[in-house]
Amino acid sequence: MARSETTKKTTRIQRQKTEIILEAALDVFSDFGFRGSTIDMIANRANLSKPNILYYFDNKEAIHITLLEKLLETWLEPLHEINENNPPIDEICKYIEQKLNMARDFPRESKLFANEILQGAPHVLPELQGTLRALVEKKAKIIKNWSKQGKIADIDPNHLFFSIWATTQHYADFDIQVQSVLNDETVDPFQSASPFLKKMFSTMLEP
Repeated sequence: MARSETTKKTTRIQRQKTEIILEAALDVFSDFGFRGSTIDMIANRANLSKPNILYYFDNKEAIHITLLEKLLETWLEPLHEINENNPPIDEICKYIEQKLNMARDFPRESKLFANEILQGAPHVLPELQGTLRALVEKKAKIIKNWSKQGKIADIDPNHLFFSIWATTQHYADFDIQVQSVLNDETVDPFQSASPFLKKMFSTMLEP
């Protein structure tokens, strides 16, 4: 836990310092992963001393967990927004667009999360097995109902979500590969990916 969160009130300077540390840590963790990162690296990136970092956070793990908690809250918001009362394919395509935009706007956060998962999710496993699973189960029921009503094809909701996550976050997590294959700096991979992914999923979802 961040030390600044242990008191009810924090000063403006404390909040600013905390944000500076988290911003620097996000850079370091997304580049080197949790195991490859150190407090010294974060301090150097933040242009602060190591004791200054440890004044605000107990250790490297506390910084990492704080970043992941903030990330998950943001990451799950589009999933919360799926509305069973709206046209199904429109809702799913909107979700795809939101996830693609998040990959574009938060590439460091995407890599942070990918690194955490590759390490066995030591810091977020309870959230994955709790909050995420419950939310996916809730939205899966909506998708199953759409299928039963004949509004979309009969598909497995879980694998639909897995496929959306994989295809959208690929553009952030494997950006070097994407740019190397495209070999054209004038092409925005996110912009060109959007109509392709929507068409691919829409075709699959047609009843």
